[in-house]
Amino acid sequence: MQSIYDVIIRPVVSERSYDLMEQAPKEEIAEAVERLFNVHVVKVNTINVRGKAKRVRYKVGMTRSWKKAVVTLAPGEQIEIFATQQQADAE
Repeated sequence: MQSIYDVIIRPVVSERSYDLMEQAPKEEIAEAVERLFNVHVVKVNTINVRGKAKRVRYKVGMTRSWKKAVVTLAPGEQIEIFATQQQADAE
C-alpha cells in the first residue's frame, strides 16, 4: 500500500502526487481519508478528468489529465479543515 500522504493530494499539490494518485484504487483512497482525518468513509467515487487543449501563441498543447475522488462521509461527520473554511466563506 502507498503512504496515505501519497494518496491524498490536497492541500499539497505536486506533479509527483498527481502521478501517484492516478494509480490509487478506491480502497486506498478510502483508507487514507479515514486514517488522515479520523472519519468513516461510506463511499468513494472517482472521475478521470481529461486534459484540455490549450494554445499559447502558435503552439497547441494539452493540460494534464488527472484523477478526482469524491468521498462520501458517514452521516454527522465532517472534516474540520474544510468545515472551518466553509463557515468562513458563508460569513
